[in-house]
Amino acid sequence: MHNIIITKPYRFVPPVRSPFWPHLLWPVLPRYLRRSHGIESFEILGADRLKASLEARHGIVLTPNHCRPCDPFIIGLLSRQLAQPVYLMASWHLFHQGRFQTWLLRHTGVFSVYREGMDRESLKFAVQAVANAERPLVLFPEGVITRANDRLNHLMEGTAFLARNAARQRVAKASGQVVIHPIAIRYFFGGNLEAAVTPVLEEIERRLTWRPRPQTPLFERIIRIGNALLTLKEIEYIGRQQTLDIKARLDTMIDALLVPLEQEWLKGKRDGDVVARVKSIRAAMLPEMIAGEITEPERARRWEQIADTYLAQQVYLYPPEYFGSHPTPEQLLETVERFEEDLTDTVRLHRPIHAVLQVGEAIRVDPVRDRNAETDPLMARLRTDLETMLGQLKERKPPPS
Repeated sequence: MHNIIITKPYRFVPPVRSPFWPHLLWPVLPRYLRRSHGIESFEILGADRLKASLEARHGIVLTPNHCRPCDPFIIGLLSRQLAQPVYLMASWHLFHQGRFQTWLLRHTGVFSVYREGMDRESLKFAVQAVANAERPLVLFPEGVITRANDRLNHLMEGTAFLARNAARQRVAKASGQVVIHPIAIRYFFGGNLEAAVTPVLEEIERRLTWRPRPQTPLFERIIRIGNALLTLKEIEYIGRQQTLDIKARLDTMIDALLVPLEQEWLKGKRDGDVVARVKSIRAAMLPEMIAGEITEPERARRWEQIADTYLAQQVYLYPPEYFGSHPTPEQLLETVERFEEDLTDTVRLHRPIHAVLQVGEAIRVDPVRDRNAETDPLMARLRTDLETMLGQLKERKPPPS
């Protein structure tokens, strides 16, 4: 389990506002992406759309999909091309992974947000930055890294809330519009897929006490491993393997993990998707842990419960409908990467990868939501535009490796 929960009193970490540091660091981005993430080449499409919004002095929110840990650095390539620094909201735990990382995050425009509770300081800073058109603000509306490039996860409503608050401030100051630019990021793997993932699959098969079967077709091998890993967790938490379709098995597994915790901590209340449910549970159990008001046995019990919420979110991020009859190399690679990360908290590097970033058309933010609409029109438009662009990028032919 990645160390994403910090049991200390939260303190907002602001960014360094000087544009000097982003300009200084931009030249090293391509080299860093090659060395650390296997990104050997990249394309940026539609940058002129963002440039037009910058020239119009709009307040700007950028909303990329979030399928890989390197997504913020891909946004950095767009920032570099336009010579325009951005602000980026990031989870507070990232500021607890060493002094250098904290320094680097702050000096490249990153500021903290507390995902386990209300963070008024972060929200205030973000709204004011957009309302004053200080810099474009980057928000990842999925809220988590999905490792599912061709599937858009649930989008958090906080994106629209923040944008509308900024739009109201700009209207009050008669200073112009707020716009959202959806940004689609897609990655293409240009190497030999079987050679890349076979060592990972063999290692997992040995963990399962299986004899590796390299003669088995790759797709079938991945499905068998996924089924085995799910079955082991079903036996651990439910007591038996379930005889249901894969979607029902995943849903039942998630509820086996979360429903008891919702009954204990939320009086049975259950709102939103799995990411939102996990956030609500953690928000209820963490304050006493942070304040040190519980015994060590109780603290240990709650850490076990936090691990269960982590597992529920892991299960949720295996979309049952992700593989069609002809899965792409990227879909197979992402699934193997998720297997490895969920088992070891690490992912080995696979290269070469080609990244494509596309900036979508500006979506004007109305300061007032239409309450007669069943769903938020702004979030519906954002989802439609992101899904359309991701679908188009999927069909795009990457350059030859």
